[in-house]
Amino acid sequence: MAPKKEISKEILDYISKLALLELSEEEQEDFINQLENILNYFKKLEDLNTENIEPTRHPIEGLKNVFRDDIPWKSLSKRDALKNAKYTKDGYFKAPKVIKDKN
Repeated sequence: MAPKKEISKEILDYISKLALLELSEEEQEDFINQLENILNYFKKLEDLNTENIEPTRHPIEGLKNVFRDDIPWKSLSKRDALKNAKYTKDGYFKAPKVIKDKN
């Protein structure tokens, strides 16, 4: 008997809307299968005996701050920053709309 699908088409539709993805029927089937494989892998991890394993706080113990000092320097002028932009408007970068109307 095949295992029960945990990722339904409705769940995938909800996830794809949140991610602003428009998926074809074929892509939907592929994504459902890939998400199912990921969930099945995590289920295998549930079977591991971790009773005497101390929690890991960080994969590299003893790691020190590796950030550089924040040293201010002269930045680009607005004109220089915009000179290679394909689209500008009123002295700013112009980008395509990414949030769709709810219609």
